[in-house]
Amino acid sequence: MANIHPSSIVDPAARIADDVVIGPFCTIGPNVEIGAGTTLQSHIVVTGHTVIGERNKIYAFSAIGIDPQDKKYRNEPTRLVIGNDNVIREHCTLSTGTIQDHSLTQIGDGNLLMANVHIAHDCVVGDGTIIANNVGLAGHVHVGNDAIIGGQSGVHQFVRIGRGAMLSGGSMVRQDIIPYGMYQGYPAAPFGINVEGMKRHAYTHTAIRAARQAYRLIFRDGNTIAEAVTAINALADSIDDEQAKKVCALMRDFIESSPRGIAR
Repeated sequence: MANIHPSSIVDPAARIADDVVIGPFCTIGPNVEIGAGTTLQSHIVVTGHTVIGERNKIYAFSAIGIDPQDKKYRNEPTRLVIGNDNVIREHCTLSTGTIQDHSLTQIGDGNLLMANVHIAHDCVVGDGTIIANNVGLAGHVHVGNDAIIGGQSGVHQFVRIGRGAMLSGGSMVRQDIIPYGMYQGYPAAPFGINVEGMKRHAYTHTAIRAARQAYRLIFRDGNTIAEAVTAINALADSIDDEQAKKVCALMRDFIESSPRGIAR
């Protein structure tokens, strides 16, 4: 049976794994599912149609599965799904989705959400990301795997942040951030490739060099997006390393499919 502090209120309809720990003064709603090994520290609200996976740790005063902060929301049964092995620090707020999108806000596995992070409706956060203190993601933002968003940053709605990208603290993101890119400023602008991040995730030297070359083709050689796509295709054709080819393909596909345009 789950270890539930007597001061907490857990709806009988909630589905709680046997080894979940729920600390004092928490409130758990009827449409909530919490997976094995998850710990809720104290003073946490989990509501809405919310699924929390296994081995997550949620710190005090967080609000999980709250209604979207969207005037169009009319109490539809939209969802929030959180994966496994996430750390959600103090005062974080995570909303469910809206029917204007896919009715789903989704958090992957192994993420660190630091204190005072807001994940708005219909956001999708991948795996292994770090979202630092006081970051707000507006609605419909997509964050790729292994991305890092620095503290005090804001991300405009419908923006995509590419895999392995790194955003400096205090930045404002209005357009898409390319995979592996490093950005800073208000508005955020590119200043190189996240080489250390790529090394940390065991990318080959050839793949890192390919990312740098693709970055130059996008931002430094005066190419249009169409010209950069053609040049990155030629770069990929000249490389034998399969991981480097995948890096080129990811960067090419990202800029080619960007509805908002890429941040420059």
